[in-house]
Amino acid sequence: MKRILLTLIFLCASFGMSPLHAETRQNDKGDNIVGEYKGFHSGSDFKVRFTRNNDGTYNAQMTFVGNLLDAKGNVQYDVKNSDKSRRNVPLDKVVIIEGLKYNAEKKQWDGAKIYDPQRGIKVKVTAKFIDDNKLRLRGSVLGIGESVVWEKL
Repeated sequence: MKRILLTLIFLCASFGMSPLHAETRQNDKGDNIVGEYKGFHSGSDFKVRFTRNNDGTYNAQMTFVGNLLDAKGNVQYDVKNSDKSRRNVPLDKVVIIEGLKYNAEKKQWDGAKIYDPQRGIKVKVTAKFIDDNKLRLRGSVLGIGESVVWEKL
C-alpha cells in the first residue's frame, strides 16, 4: 500500500499536479472572485460579498455576522477601527478588503490589506481558490500569518 501511495505522489509531482490541491479554473479570471462567501472566525459565522470596482480592483464587505448583537441585545459596531470615522459602522456592514488586485501571472488576488474588526488590525492579504468554491485567504505581517478558507455560495 505504501509503495502505491508513493508511486501516485511521484506521478502527480512529475506532471506538476498536487494530489492535495488540484488546480481550479476559478483562478484564471479576476472576476471569478465576485460573489458571496461564508466563513467562520473567532467563534462567529459570517458572510462576505466581493464586488468589482470601476478601476478593476475588488472590495469585500461583511453582509452578515452571527454575533451582531451584544449580550444586551444592542448592535455591535466597528469600535476598534483605527479610522475613527468608521467606528459607527455596524459589524455586518464593515468593508474588510479594499483595492484587491488580480495578479494574472500568479493566478491569485493580492496588493491589498484585510481588516479584522475583532482585533482592529490590517495585514497584507493574498487570495486563491483551492477548489471551485473554496477561497483561501492568507493574511500576513513580515511573512508570519494566518490562512482561512471561505466557501463561495
